[in-house]
Amino acid sequence: MTETQKQAALAHFSALLDEQDARAQAIAAQSNFVDYAKLNKLIIGVCGGDGIGPTITAEAVRVLKYLLADDVAAGKLEFCIIDGLTIENRAACGKAIPDDVLTALKGCHVILKGPTTTPQQGDGYPNIESANVAMRKALDLFANMRPVRVPERGIDWTFFRENTEGAYAVGSCGANVTDDLAMDFVVTTSEGTRRIAKLAYEFARANNKERVSIVSKANVIKTTDGKFLSLAKEIGSEYPEITTDEWYIDILTAKLIDEKRRRDFRVFVLPNLYGDIITDEAAEFQGGVGTAGSANIGKRYAMFEAIHGSAPRMVKEGRAQYADPCSMLRAAAMLLAHIGKAKESAQLHRALDICMTEERKLAMTGRDTGCTCREFGEYVCVTLEELRG
Repeated sequence: MTETQKQAALAHFSALLDEQDARAQAIAAQSNFVDYAKLNKLIIGVCGGDGIGPTITAEAVRVLKYLLADDVAAGKLEFCIIDGLTIENRAACGKAIPDDVLTALKGCHVILKGPTTTPQQGDGYPNIESANVAMRKALDLFANMRPVRVPERGIDWTFFRENTEGAYAVGSCGANVTDDLAMDFVVTTSEGTRRIAKLAYEFARANNKERVSIVSKANVIKTTDGKFLSLAKEIGSEYPEITTDEWYIDILTAKLIDEKRRRDFRVFVLPNLYGDIITDEAAEFQGGVGTAGSANIGKRYAMFEAIHGSAPRMVKEGRAQYADPCSMLRAAAMLLAHIGKAKESAQLHRALDICMTEERKLAMTGRDTGCTCREFGEYVCVTLEELRG
């Protein structure tokens, strides 16, 4: 390594240090999580997105309105329909999120968002950023939350993946120091860790989950993973009714396929990279990532969505009405849990367990060989009525 190469690497690292120090100070200065119970009115923003998004979002909204009818009637809750996240409108504005749409989003507390199309080379649209990525940045949605449920196999897991730090914080800013030496950086901040851990434990407490598992590789990655583990355990000590255990990521991956041991797990909190990998593995137990809802959560805002794309081919072929709304309905159940409606969330999850697996009477095929999206939504509502007696 020449002195010039060394100084260039040090200058690069110094700039990253300044950037991340400023970010750490900014998040440390943020206020606490919103207490929805103290709000006079909770506002749920609804963005249908594009492609099959409006179709499947409509069914999720219909089910939410059914479950939350009393709060709506009492003026405690309002649905705000926010149009403008279509690819056509975003392309016309040249922005991932048009200014008026972002203003409307910031006027809500939680958001139910349908899939959106991200332009790619050759499709005729301008090279604008993913609406999802832009929303996470604009609303500081630092936690990715993903549930995996397979009741007949004893699986009831919820993962809280830190969404802004770890190996991904400056993932595109590594340094090729020499032809033989490249370095990347891992970032862990105190407040970044505390807020994801607190979110996981608050979810566990609100939803009667008796165990939180902290995942790291602190025996090898001693500084950053060690900090994550130590601070998460510190937060866990504030919740004495919840059992806290700790796992290294490699052995946890093995235990998730252990038919006896995996039944013990409930809630996980883990750094960015490990969460990215293991949630995809976990989703395979319930049929793959297309069956899962997802949440992006911050202190002020939260956004709930299906994790699949907008399926423009289905729209082009005239099959949008046959789109499967299950992942969007799972996202709606997550939204309910997040705003303190644990009972209603459990009811919706149970209805989906029945409609998707146990007593399936209507099959979704994505074509006219199966039921329509609306028919499946009606099936879920009827099942909810039966469960609610």
